[in-house]
Amino acid sequence: MSYEVDGIKQVEFNELQEIINEGKSEPIVIDVREPEEYVEGHIANIPLIPMHNLPALIDEFDKEKEYLFVCRSGNRSQNVAHFFKDRGFEKVSNYAGGMLAWQGELATGMERVVSDVKELYK
Repeated sequence: MSYEVDGIKQVEFNELQEIINEGKSEPIVIDVREPEEYVEGHIANIPLIPMHNLPALIDEFDKEKEYLFVCRSGNRSQNVAHFFKDRGFEKVSNYAGGMLAWQGELATGMERVVSDVKELYK
């Protein structure tokens, strides 16, 4: 069951797993960790856009879309959600507990690294 922390919706494991299993187009789930972390283990088919790349890409994101951010523990992704919210994005949420709370299968390698935000909307 989701809840809020500092105005940001927090999504827990069961809800994220349901989002992934249903294959919905939104929310768009984005892993914001570093490439080294992503390679070691990530949720299959979830794109990587490292947190430090987001300020340069923020204007390419669609403010009408819904986004869910994932990191290792939920702290960086919470900060990213605040960053987006501060720039006028209303539909942002954080995966509470991050990959440390992920109980599903992990994929490894550089599966889906995004350099062009338009790739998220295909």
